[in-house]
Amino acid sequence: MLLGTQDKDFFPSDLTEKLKFVKSMGFECFEIDGKLLVENVEKVKAAVRESGVPVCTACNGYRGWIGDFIEERRVNGVEDLKEILKAIKEVRGTGVVVPAAWGMFTFRLPPHVSPRSHEGDVKAILASLEELEKTAGETDTLIYLEPLNRYQDHMLNTLEDAAEIIRMGGFKRVKITADFYHMAIEEDDISESLKKYRDYIGHIHIAENHRYQPGTGSIDWARHINTLKEIGYDGPVINEGRIRGEDPLAVYQDSVTFMKQFL
Repeated sequence: MLLGTQDKDFFPSDLTEKLKFVKSMGFECFEIDGKLLVENVEKVKAAVRESGVPVCTACNGYRGWIGDFIEERRVNGVEDLKEILKAIKEVRGTGVVVPAAWGMFTFRLPPHVSPRSHEGDVKAILASLEELEKTAGETDTLIYLEPLNRYQDHMLNTLEDAAEIIRMGGFKRVKITADFYHMAIEEDDISESLKKYRDYIGHIHIAENHRYQPGTGSIDWARHINTLKEIGYDGPVINEGRIRGEDPLAVYQDSVTFMKQFL
């Protein structure tokens, strides 16, 4: 497994310096914003060559969700994601992380009634993934479908929810991003869920139960990382958590050291 990170405010802005910096911290790969990637493919290629740090995946950076309530935004999102898949192929990454949506609606807050039926949600997600599957096939890339917790999205919350979408669509280029923060809220047992859906998992995001950097919360990292080894997962493990501490760089470095002992 390769420990990776998304961008942070205290990283250098220059792409080459950014990747050199994350390497100096002990990270082994980088998950890039999709829009930044599409607009800077050649610069990203040069940064990867000079730093030796691969850009493994893309996340965010598109104009609409694949399960968006507004059709124009859904279509825009799909078109942007197609370009991200093409760009991630150019830099030798594997794919893009895609939730059904984020922040559109939750049953946990009023009005408690979704503006669209569950059947409508599924129809929108399947339609989007059917289009993206074609581009992923053409580019030999993957779509990493990410379930989010119930407070951030109402459509896909568990690994089972995401796996069911993959089964329904018969998708070959769609895998699951298993995010430890979301799993800590939604799964009865993280390790057991990882084992049950091992054939669907293609990507990992890490953060603590409270969303901050690993090593500061209550997740049993030793057990769950060992489970990833048991199921044969050997891909990127991307730190997506927020950072809490007086010195963000120092505490983030502590988190790298903490995770390295298990990987």
